[in-house]
Amino acid sequence: MDQTTNIPAKPEGSSWKFMRAHMREYGILIALVVIMAFFQIMTGGILLKPVNLTNLILQNSYIIIMAIGMLLVIVAGHIDLSVGSVLGFVGALAAVMIVNYDINFVVTSVVCLGVGALIGAAQGYWIAYMKIPAFIVTLAGMLVFKGLTLWLLAGQSVGPFPKTFQLLSSGFIPDLFGAKGINLFSMFLGCGVAALLLWLSIRARKNQQANGVADEPFAFFAAKNAIIVVAVVYLTYLMATFRGLPNVFIVMALLIAIYTFIAQRTTIGRRIYAIGGNEKAAKLSGIKTERLVFLTFANMGMLAALAGLVFAARLNTATPKAGQAFELDVIAAVFIGGASMSGGVGTIIGAVIGAFIMGVMNNGMSILGVGIDWQQVIKGLVLLAAVIFDVYNRKKS
Repeated sequence: MDQTTNIPAKPEGSSWKFMRAHMREYGILIALVVIMAFFQIMTGGILLKPVNLTNLILQNSYIIIMAIGMLLVIVAGHIDLSVGSVLGFVGALAAVMIVNYDINFVVTSVVCLGVGALIGAAQGYWIAYMKIPAFIVTLAGMLVFKGLTLWLLAGQSVGPFPKTFQLLSSGFIPDLFGAKGINLFSMFLGCGVAALLLWLSIRARKNQQANGVADEPFAFFAAKNAIIVVAVVYLTYLMATFRGLPNVFIVMALLIAIYTFIAQRTTIGRRIYAIGGNEKAAKLSGIKTERLVFLTFANMGMLAALAGLVFAARLNTATPKAGQAFELDVIAAVFIGGASMSGGVGTIIGAVIGAFIMGVMNNGMSILGVGIDWQQVIKGLVLLAAVIFDVYNRKKS
């Protein structure tokens, strides 16, 4: 008789073991909740007031947009130091085209996105095909586009923009129902997104169970999704009672959904992770590593250009110092969000959460009157803690 038939099925494991194995995924979400709760209490409820919450999203929109592209760059085992300068250059280009030459803002936006993609492609060529370290190439790019921004603007600010262009960053979704005191259309959209997220999560869990790979205890699954659904509905309600969902929030949501799908559900996404995990092994398995690295940097340039348009529209002017040190906030957001400095590890959602952590800290400390000097110190320590946490986890695994 086959003795294996009497062996009991392997249990899923204790919740503690699961938590330790997935500390990177859950830790960052818990950290965001704790930080928001801390500043909500310390600011006397100001943090989550509708007007402040809306400003928080608007102020961090361009960081989140660039963090999405930077996540893929870092996952592939590289880094891009030029994104802040590219943002400033594209904003300057948009200002010159729209304000000085009266070119339609739609045409300008398309041209600027194309220019951003070309900049990223040019840098990606040297990195992917000529094997020059990304640190050197993008550091050179940072200096080059800072100089070109100064040249393009002649050292002066250019603006203001037409109101139609400003709507990209400062506009809100109109209420189709015309209710008073609350934007019902925005509320319905938020509830719909929450329901969609819950349905996708349940479907993914059922697929995992059908394939025998589900290891998440039901209590964790239920708690995580309950927190997400409640948070989405509550935050939507807060914004709906102010002016509704900002236009740029919809842009961010679409980008997050598209790039999460690409990273997790497509062959290209899996191959980018494979390159970051072990580029030589990926190449030997038939993956065209050079092409993917090239495309990753071209994509980063395009998203930096989009962030440049959003930032310029928010400021209503292009300035020579636009984008200064933004690359540091973007890279910090990705690492705080759980990406590994050695590549191959990280998620789009994690990068977005990391960007929100940075944004909430900036906003909360500003409300509390913490000086910019100590804000920089605290953000630096948080980044260092995230990297130490990553190193500790890799040594344990």
